Amino acid sequence: MLALTDLAGRPVNLGAPTPRSTLVFFLSPTCPVCKKLLPALKSAANRERRWLSVVLASDGDADEHQRFVQRAGLTDFPYVLSRELGVTYHVSKLPYAVVLDERGVVRAKGLVNSREHLESLFTAKELGVASIQDFVARGPAGSEHDALA
Repeated sequence: MLALTDLAGRPVNLGAPTPRSTLVFFLSPTCPVCKKLLPALKSAANRERRWLSVVLASDGDADEHQRFVQRAGLTDFPYVLSRELGVTYHVSKLPYAVVLDERGVVRAKGLVNSREHLESLFTAKELGVASIQDFVARGPAGSEHDALA
């Protein structure tokens, strides 16, 4: 478990049991794709709020991120700055997202370049695979593909 504090000074414990799953969305104020995805992220957070909490994550200068939070209207989300968090989840490119289940276990993760990529992480969690790409590569359970492997 990672015990963090968001930009507003609130505790954020990632990897701990919670009542809902958690989407950790890694972004940067200078990433144009990240900014383009913010409306989709806000929409998904609202639509999936019964089962999903969203935490925004990055690293760098706190003042720059505070200004970004205000400009982009992200004050409803916990926003943590932690290099350790990115290393823990092997984030090498942005935007990137990780879905943790209610026990804090990683259920899906991947690069998120579109609304469809974001939605595919929710589907991957439902299917019990790391990503839709992983599901496609493995083929459906019980299929002829499995018999040939």
